Amino acid sequence: MSKLIIKQVQYQDELEAIKMIRCCVFQEEQGVDPALEFDGYDESCEHLLAYWNDQTVGTTRIRYLDEETAKIERLAVLLQARGQGIGSKLVKQAIQIIEAKKTYTKIMIHAQIYIQSLYKKFGFKPVGDRFLEGDIIHIKMIKLLNQLDN
Repeated sequence: MSKLIIKQVQYQDELEAIKMIRCCVFQEEQGVDPALEFDGYDESCEHLLAYWNDQTVGTTRIRYLDEETAKIERLAVLLQARGQGIGSKLVKQAIQIIEAKKTYTKIMIHAQIYIQSLYKKFGFKPVGDRFLEGDIIHIKMIKLLNQLDN
């Protein structure tokens, strides 16, 4: 039986694992330019790592754009670990971290079109037209956070 653990980690402490996952998924599988993938924001973001049977298999980061808007970025799960709900669990935990801060009213994602349905399950809605990012078609999606229960 497989065991999945999602941890919030410090970027510098888990740099190798984060880079390995993102290089495999974004650069090797999808052909994204390394200069676009490693954009200089990692040090100021909060990072999550997924461990499946004690192996790092997935990651995402949270970037705070302003006092009201957070953005979930760089969601990546290694090919051999897909289909286990790991991406969903990473997104769910990222949302919980943002909501716990109580100051953010909106979460944004630039979703690759093929994974748009994952984000819809969490209440994200598409906004605007499709666009190219890293030569991959994306759609901006927004989730408004309910501030009434503060």
